Amino acid sequence: MIDNYDKDLRSMQEARRLAIAAREAQREFFHASQATVDKIVEAMAEAAFAASEHLGRLAHDETGYGVPLHKKVKNEFASRRIWESIKDVKTVGLLREDRENKILEFAWPVGVIAALTPSTNPTSTVIFKILVAVKARNGIVIAPHPSAKESSYEAMRIMAEAGEAVGMPHGLVSCMTNVTLPGTQELMRHWAVDMILATGGGGMVKAAHSVGKPAIGVGPGNAPVWVDRSADVKKAAWDIVNSKAFDCSVICATEQSVIADKPIAAELKAEMEKNGAYWVDEAQKKALEKALFKPNGMIDARSVGKTPQALAKLAGIQVPPWARVLVANLDRVGPEEPLSREKLTTVLGFFVEDGWHAGCERSIQLIKFGGEGHSMVVHARDEEVIRAFGEEKPVFRLSINTWGTLGAIGGTTSLTPSMTLGSGGLGGSVYSDNISVHHVMNIKRVAYETTPPPREATTLAPGVQPKGEAGAPPTTLGFDQDAQLEDIVRRVLKELGR
Repeated sequence: MIDNYDKDLRSMQEARRLAIAAREAQREFFHASQATVDKIVEAMAEAAFAASEHLGRLAHDETGYGVPLHKKVKNEFASRRIWESIKDVKTVGLLREDRENKILEFAWPVGVIAALTPSTNPTSTVIFKILVAVKARNGIVIAPHPSAKESSYEAMRIMAEAGEAVGMPHGLVSCMTNVTLPGTQELMRHWAVDMILATGGGGMVKAAHSVGKPAIGVGPGNAPVWVDRSADVKKAAWDIVNSKAFDCSVICATEQSVIADKPIAAELKAEMEKNGAYWVDEAQKKALEKALFKPNGMIDARSVGKTPQALAKLAGIQVPPWARVLVANLDRVGPEEPLSREKLTTVLGFFVEDGWHAGCERSIQLIKFGGEGHSMVVHARDEEVIRAFGEEKPVFRLSINTWGTLGAIGGTTSLTPSMTLGSGGLGGSVYSDNISVHHVMNIKRVAYETTPPPREATTLAPGVQPKGEAGAPPTTLGFDQDAQLEDIVRRVLKELGR
């Protein structure tokens, strides 16, 4: 008990120390030029990219989740692809000048961000959050999941060293090493922290939003995939199996249940089997239900990010060595059908529905059972079907004819590259976007008068006597607004060295 108490105190003290150091460093970094900011962020992105394989293996060895080389792919995406998506975004000084409406817009950092990161995608999420935070001139303190603290810290260390080598203030980027719940709570509540950026389970997101500070929290998904009779069935099968097997399904946008249009269901099953999908029987299905979920419906952490062979050992069943994903036939959605939940491992549910209208209803059931606002996948060549699903489904990103995993994060689509996917009001998040630098940057607006106030607004209040003779409003303002606007822009650019 004393040891645990001491650990909590050390964690809380570390949170305070890192938050204050980040605040002091951020005040210094606030005055950095755009060129300096970009040089620092690029250096960190390149350092993380070079260490992608090392960090992927470290994350796998520490957590036991997923596939090391797949984690390498995610680290490469989170470093170079994210940098490429934000490198041309202006985050210092004057962003925009609207001469017609006489408005100037200036970039302004949020301050210090407390970044909560998950065990499922630890290093890639750390890389991503550091890059977008520093690009916007923020400080950031990583609060990693306890089971991924070593790999998370290593990702931060590599990036911080690279950034500081080219001028980043020490302490702007840091990571907690004494990780406890009281310590993470202390970090989120600390006066030096201005925003919380939380990626993880529903409990984490709820905690982040309950602190009383600006928070961007994104939680779980339960992404269905509809395969329409108009789909390229062979490609759909290849996409689904590969996406579900990718890093053993720890990305929250991964396909969780297949809904097959009845005319092509048998063909889809056969094609999925060719790609490594193994259909379990009823007894194996029951065993998997007990292995994947606790009686209260919570995911059993021992099953997360595991191969079918590891899951079989956990469940006490036999599966072939060639199996890449396990598939169970389902006919209903809800607590009585545990495998219709989100499954952060290599298990898929499989439904058959006749026609896209029925498929639409089944999709909505699945989404409402655990992933409102998050993601969905559609395989179809009928544009009417695609647009109907896009319009009606209660999710904010639909990946079409591609992998759910890489499509939703912007890897195989042109969505904003991100490792943090907003689920909007439906999912308890303030944003429905793929989170990026724009969400961690404030914009200051300078607005000149363009419409004179109405005459009625100058009417004296009851009981107030006029002073002397009421005069008419001046016919001119006494200065040239356009000239003044140009003068301000000129002075701002001069201060910024341009």
